[in-house]
Amino acid sequence: MSSPQTQLPLDGMPRRLYSCTPSRLNAWLDCRRRYRFTYLDRPQPSKGPAWAHNSVGASVHNALAGWWREPYERRTPLTASILLTNGWITEGFKDAEQSGRWLSRARDLVSGYVGTLDPADDPVGVERTVATRTKVIALSGRIDRLDRRGDELVVVDYKTGRRPLTQDDARSSLALASYAIAASMMMRTPCRTVELHHLPTGEIVEWRHTDESLARHLKRAEEIATEAADADERYKTTVATTSARKTGERVSVGPAAVPAEIDELFAPSPGPLCSWCDFRRHCAEGQAAGTERRPWDGLAE
Repeated sequence: MSSPQTQLPLDGMPRRLYSCTPSRLNAWLDCRRRYRFTYLDRPQPSKGPAWAHNSVGASVHNALAGWWREPYERRTPLTASILLTNGWITEGFKDAEQSGRWLSRARDLVSGYVGTLDPADDPVGVERTVATRTKVIALSGRIDRLDRRGDELVVVDYKTGRRPLTQDDARSSLALASYAIAASMMMRTPCRTVELHHLPTGEIVEWRHTDESLARHLKRAEEIATEAADADERYKTTVATTSARKTGERVSVGPAAVPAEIDELFAPSPGPLCSWCDFRRHCAEGQAAGTERRPWDGLAE
């Protein structure tokens, strides 16, 4: 008789839902090796140093979320600047001078942005986690801001990167579409409009989905999830088999020694993104594909 650890599901039994976020699905699409390092290998391979541009983005997001939690009378540009300063993340910068310069820029970003908002127009949610299920996936994610505009909800996503955004960025985003679907299901309110708010330029890029376009995004999410779930199961089975052969106990699979079957299944996708991968040090193909970046190279100096 099979042990509980290796027992296969009975024929006809429903397949377990694949729990995921849009980030997990996109990781599978971008690079399967990075997906493995992030979600499967335990202990997880060590990451490289923190990125300064991520520190800027996180600091700005935290300040804007905190601003909406303040009492109405304190929702001012000055409060946003103070929240940004008090929560400034210093990781990844070249030195204190560079960190201070970007702190000043980020203060201008958040204070200028909140100056365009109506402090009395409370969002439906700030840093709100939403979730939905189908027969294939249990999908969840966290929305920067969820507004109510008339009889509908609107997904708002803040962006602080240096690259200007286009309508295609909003239209093609699996994450934004997933948030809209989940918000609509949870709150029983239509949600078809998604917006990218680019703080460096002050531009708002909007896309209004149809029921059909949202359905296409959800179908795509299910297709990705099915691929990833099958790979996850093969990974677990291979690890369990390798463990039984070696010691009869559970073993970890990391980047230093991995079965050939797993390495092939989770093959890397070398390209420009490799320069920015947190796990580049563990991937020979990634090291060969892109230039090594310093932690502050992502800043728009």
